[in-house]
Amino acid sequence: MQKSFALIGAAGYIAPRHMIAIRETGHNLVAALDPNDSVGVIDSHFPQADFFTEFERFDRHVDKLRRRGAPVDYVSICSPNYLHDAHCRFGLRAGADVICEKPLVLNPWNIDALQEIEAETGNRIFNILQLRLHPSVRALREKVNSAPVDKVFDVDLTYLTSRGNWYGVSWKGDVHKSGGIATNIGVHFYDMLCWVFGELKSSSVHIHRDDVAAGYLEFERGRVRWFLSINDSYLPEHAVAAGKRTYRSIMIGDEELEFSDGFTDLHTASYEAILAGNGFGLDEARDCIDTVYRIRQETPVGLKGEYHPFCDRVEED
Repeated sequence: MQKSFALIGAAGYIAPRHMIAIRETGHNLVAALDPNDSVGVIDSHFPQADFFTEFERFDRHVDKLRRRGAPVDYVSICSPNYLHDAHCRFGLRAGADVICEKPLVLNPWNIDALQEIEAETGNRIFNILQLRLHPSVRALREKVNSAPVDKVFDVDLTYLTSRGNWYGVSWKGDVHKSGGIATNIGVHFYDMLCWVFGELKSSSVHIHRDDVAAGYLEFERGRVRWFLSINDSYLPEHAVAAGKRTYRSIMIGDEELEFSDGFTDLHTASYEAILAGNGFGLDEARDCIDTVYRIRQETPVGLKGEYHPFCDRVEED
């Protein structure tokens, strides 16, 4: 049976992946919202969808559909990070299930409140945690689970995705709206680490600036040095020579996890799982939200202890 979707944040970077996922799973986008009206991408997927730039009119429209007996089944949320909590609440109270981009929320206690509203409404919230669906990541989890129980893996996580000056001017550059760089570009990696290596035991942060962050995480089954940045000056030489502006690497001991293919094509798989009743709910999102919140609260200690080798590329203040 075809489901009806509404989408909040239609002009955002990630919204087209949700539109594609809705279309490829055979369902229909009936309404979309964004204060920015640069949403011509809708024409490539659902030209008949009603579009709104004001939340109040969007809210009224969704309510009218419900009263007419044609309610929205799912609300997909692609809005700025700090609005996810409020938009999840709207979706539940509108009588719909919710599919929310990561990070689900910025603070761990927001999850507790959302669970209360789930119980009140009987509807569910699902978080897009697509790296759990990547074949290489699933194979790594199986490898860790199959290893001797006292085996602890040494991991280097490196992720650089270059951004221009616009980034700092946008909501993404405001830590109160995005959660900062570790939350905004790194939360799905932290989810992957929690999912693969188990309970987080300790954390330290070596560098935390607007454009770069690095630290050390010790999990039950993994010791992880991590480095994240949006600054292209930290790209490795071979990436620059190849004309690349993005570089990601996960080294487990001397072996590199190969996940370059399919990294950006997992939203449809996420929707398929959610529609089949197998999505990742609030409890599954909790560990990564706890982790990024913890990172955000820590005072950087500088280049001490187990720090990522890319930290040497960053000049001291």
